[in-house]
Amino acid sequence: MNKIRLFVGLGNPGEQYCDTRHNAGFWWVDFICQSHKLSLVNSKKYFGQYCKHNDDGDIFFLKPATFMNESGKSVQALINFYKIKPEEILVIHDELDIHPGIAKLKLGGGHGGHNGLKSIESSIGSKNFWRLRLGIGHPGDKNKVSNFVLNKPTKIEENLIQEAILNSYKVFSYIVLGQFEKAMLNLHSVT
Repeated sequence: MNKIRLFVGLGNPGEQYCDTRHNAGFWWVDFICQSHKLSLVNSKKYFGQYCKHNDDGDIFFLKPATFMNESGKSVQALINFYKIKPEEILVIHDELDIHPGIAKLKLGGGHGGHNGLKSIESSIGSKNFWRLRLGIGHPGDKNKVSNFVLNKPTKIEENLIQEAILNSYKVFSYIVLGQFEKAMLNLHSVT
């Protein structure tokens, strides 16, 4: 069974986007890095911010500095250099089809219209990577989605998203060790 070597948080760079729903993946990486006292550094080579954690072997955290629809450029640069397979990648992203406060873990699947996932699939030539889907809810009308994801959540929604991040952190050690069934059982029973 493969262990996760690369954790990729999806979001958009820039102050105007940092508190938006679409940046939930960035929030997750920031939370993990703060919890483990890791510092992300800017890298032109990987088109983003990244750091390396060596406690259990080489584990990387990445926040692409490209816009969401070009996230794959950053992921591809890092995995090519470090020889990381798609099954060893976990992409953390916002998910419209899940309510705030819920996090779901899965391997593979479609992109569901998410431009970050679409870009990664295209760039690495595979859908066979893990996804941690952080629920942000849906505005109820597909024509409102773009505006919805690029705006701040309500305080209640933000607290629920942070709760989902915390709950997913509780299974982080299982994910790192490649114990995905145990991680899913624990995570999905909480949310």
